[in-house]
Amino acid sequence: MTTATSMAATPTATSDTTDQTQRFLVLGLCFATIVFDGYDLIVYGSVVPELLDYGRWGLTPQRVGNIASLGLAGMLIGALAVGALTDRIGRRKVLLGCLVWFSLAMGACALAPTAGVFAAARFLAGLGLGGVMPTTVALTVEYAPADRHHRYNALMFSGYSVGGILAALMAIWFLEDYGFRFLFALGMLPLVTIVPLAWRYLPESRQFKAAKKQPLSKALFTGPKLAASVLFPLASFCGLLLVYGLNTWLPKIMQKAGYPLTSSLAFLVMLNVGAVIGALSGSTVADRLGAKVVTAAGFVVAAAAVLLMSQGLSIGTLYVVVAAAGLGSVGTQILLNGYVASYYGTDHRASALGWTLGIGRLGAILGPTVGGWLLASSLGVNWNFYTFAIAATAGAVLVMCVPKLSAD
Repeated sequence: MTTATSMAATPTATSDTTDQTQRFLVLGLCFATIVFDGYDLIVYGSVVPELLDYGRWGLTPQRVGNIASLGLAGMLIGALAVGALTDRIGRRKVLLGCLVWFSLAMGACALAPTAGVFAAARFLAGLGLGGVMPTTVALTVEYAPADRHHRYNALMFSGYSVGGILAALMAIWFLEDYGFRFLFALGMLPLVTIVPLAWRYLPESRQFKAAKKQPLSKALFTGPKLAASVLFPLASFCGLLLVYGLNTWLPKIMQKAGYPLTSSLAFLVMLNVGAVIGALSGSTVADRLGAKVVTAAGFVVAAAAVLLMSQGLSIGTLYVVVAAAGLGSVGTQILLNGYVASYYGTDHRASALGWTLGIGRLGAILGPTVGGWLLASSLGVNWNFYTFAIAATAGAVLVMCVPKLSAD
């Protein structure tokens, strides 16, 4: 009897071990992908001061902001197109394709002979980077335990901020001696690190394989989901305006406020440290209390933090406030992505994420452009912070208006 019981339990134990192994493989590979995703995006903000000083190209703040926005326009197209494609052909193929695409485009940025070629390469990189985000979120959530969707998504997406920290540190250590081209060349590393591992070990989502497809219009734009499919992209617009406005211009804003370049880059490090702390702590609460209140609270923290940044704070206090801004901006956007992923079903989860992030990219495009315009204007540096605070407040209101579903 005991032997029979033990033999009967063995397949279950083996199955549980296999599930756990695949779960950690997916989490680890998606995390590593998002590290490079975050690095490739945030490295641009880290090198903005040098791009402005690069006499051969003669870039102005407005043009630097426009180039940043061009990369984000690529992300808009990539998110909308790849989100739907992922729900048709699967997560694995799309993720591998996007990894190769944006890595090659980063190499093109490093080798660009002119500002025009550089801008075109940033747009091409954006196409691949835009496709990575909805695909990794969908895959991670579909392998996460049912009661830990938000925590697993936050763990995975914290790689974005880790990449941001690495981008700032690489700039602090290498920018002066090696220049911006070296930092962009590092964005090619996925070709020899993540791509081989993902090709060998990344599984396809079993939920995706089993999902019953229905028309996109019915999945996203009927009943209470119609309101959600309007409110989520608008909230993402606010969140991404905040994220990309700060990550692109914070070093230059702080430099203009009187801080040396090294200290200004250190603020970028603190912004992303706060983002990791905010995403991990907020996701734990979201799994217990629901994502709506926690995500809205994160936006409120961002609004308060960026307003405080406009005050004459001591350097120590300012580091803490910048970390809180990271918690409320990048950290809150991570929570919002998890909220969207848990709100929609498997059959159109990636499409919903692509739709939300794609439309939200309009905010990401606007953030760097507005930041460049404000810095070049006579309004004063604090107007950057006032603009970001308004966006964060609007984000909180929009999230609270999302109708509740049983999956929420």
